Amino acid sequence: MRRSSAKAPASAPQTAAAGADFPRSAPAAASAEAPAAPPAAAPVDTAPRQQMRTEFPFELPRGYVDDSGTVHKDGVMRLATARDELIPLRDVRVQENPAYLSVVLLGRVITRLGTLAMVHDGVVENMFASDLAFLQDFYRQINAEGHTRAAVECPHCSEPFEVELGGSRLGES
Repeated sequence: MRRSSAKAPASAPQTAAAGADFPRSAPAAASAEAPAAPPAAAPVDTAPRQQMRTEFPFELPRGYVDDSGTVHKDGVMRLATARDELIPLRDVRVQENPAYLSVVLLGRVITRLGTLAMVHDGVVENMFASDLAFLQDFYRQINAEGHTRAAVECPHCSEPFEVELGGSRLGES
């Protein structure tokens, strides 16, 4: 009786679970004497990765005037975290006056304003109302991936229109 080594049929499909990806011309199984070839390396992703943008520059319409009279207009706001929106809710000023939420929240997410050493809620509460409104809108835009409006269609007449997604105050949706 003649013994032969067992070979997989040439037409059997090869899968990643059975080993590595072989070219179609390679034998399905190596001979018993030859060592097994190492599996082929996974393809390297050479496409450039897009980094997530977390800080956004802005310019205030009027500008914050500090104690020395210097006007600060250009600044940077970072994306808000859940913590940024939750911590101000424990603030006594916010509990007494919910409208103060936006002041505390903006004080947390504005990372730079002109040449000020530090931006905090005291700076925000002394801004002009037009600058505060600008910053509230800017906050909604960057934290909603640039969109605060959505295109929808009336279920009755099928007429398209836009709706505002942002809440009435910062921290609300």
